[in-house]
Amino acid sequence: MKKIFNQFYVNLFLADRFFLALGFCVLLFLLKFFFSWLGDLPIIAFGVLMVILAVDVFVLYRLNSGLEAKRNTPKRLSNGDENPIQIEVQNTYGFSVGIRIIDEVPHQFQLRDTNFYLHLKPSEIKFINYKLRPTKRGEYSFGFIRAYVKSPLGLISRRYNFDNAKVVPVFPSFINLGQYELMAISHHLTEFGIKKIRKVGQSSEFDQIKNYVGGDDIRTINWKATARKGSLMVNTYTDEKSQNIYCVVDKSRTMRMPFEGLSLLDYAINASVALAKVAMLKEDKAGLITLSETIGAVVPAEKKSTQLNHIMQVLYKEKTRYLESNMEMLYSTIRSVIKQRSLVVFFTNFESLSALQRQMPYLKRIAKYHLLLVVFFENTELKSLSLTPAQDIEGIYYKTIAEKFIYEKKVMAKELNKHGILSILTTPQNLTINIINQYLALKAQHKI
Repeated sequence: MKKIFNQFYVNLFLADRFFLALGFCVLLFLLKFFFSWLGDLPIIAFGVLMVILAVDVFVLYRLNSGLEAKRNTPKRLSNGDENPIQIEVQNTYGFSVGIRIIDEVPHQFQLRDTNFYLHLKPSEIKFINYKLRPTKRGEYSFGFIRAYVKSPLGLISRRYNFDNAKVVPVFPSFINLGQYELMAISHHLTEFGIKKIRKVGQSSEFDQIKNYVGGDDIRTINWKATARKGSLMVNTYTDEKSQNIYCVVDKSRTMRMPFEGLSLLDYAINASVALAKVAMLKEDKAGLITLSETIGAVVPAEKKSTQLNHIMQVLYKEKTRYLESNMEMLYSTIRSVIKQRSLVVFFTNFESLSALQRQMPYLKRIAKYHLLLVVFFENTELKSLSLTPAQDIEGIYYKTIAEKFIYEKKVMAKELNKHGILSILTTPQNLTINIINQYLALKAQHKI
């Protein structure tokens, strides 16, 4: 009995309408001192208020459960993307109710304004849809759904607590992977900023002989087949397949820098997943290596259907470290794991030319055996600072320093190219598009 009373007391809240009505009654009692003709009117008004209050309590509490609510979430959330969340609410009372819904979203979002207001007719079901954008990988815990219900009288509200607690993992960005897949198959990647690459020459992998049509390369005419058929026939070729594509993700302290809520590591991880997806669509093999002061995960290149999910599972818990990358260990790992010439995409960041020069001997040794593509980042804050007009001497100083660092980044790219190492200097936001563009260009040029 005591437990039932406590539940009743804890979940009952007096509404603003009750306090307004109570204030009116107090005003009547005060006026009675000056206007005796009011008589028993204040007492009657207060008694009517108490009766209405009792009726309101009765209609809201006569059912054990006058409301149903549940939260529908994806099995996993996509990092850096807008993820849809849905709350389903049903009114089982025999009258219309007003409802205030508070959803206890994971603490990582730091949201205190997830309030929703509904008006439901008897037996009506409504859906609340909103979106959440996580900026860190890991486990996110949803809490209660708390609903505050008011009857048409509106003097009190009854709280319902729906224990819809759920832990949802946040994986590297995967929402757009289906769109990349569709675009890759239909050859309309330009809609996502991915360029159409003009093919140079042809691969050595023969496909079929077909009739010549206008626009075919006359250099591919098969004269023997033409003589047999009596009409022009041409050879067709396909891209070379089953090439190894390895993404090497640097987890050192240089990758902790944040941009728009995501760290450089998260941008690199999202781009690695997208590149692996596109590579497997092109029937290449995708692999992964992560490193910091030690080698982290090593996923040998495969093109089986479960490979992408395996890569995402590995990247799910990867975090940045506080030490510099051990490039010597990376070189020895690549030599022992990758047995044939492959495309090695190294996601890292250099903040100074001296940092690049320390790693250059190892990069040149890797490039000796594989096609090495080094991806590093522009500092968008420095770029915006360099474009801002200087207002004083201090502003001129900051602008000059920013331009110096920007120039150094361009020098780094030229230094890499001078030693036969491909490079991409990109903003974090354009990383995925730029890396897929480069991969498709290398495929078109038959460098892999």
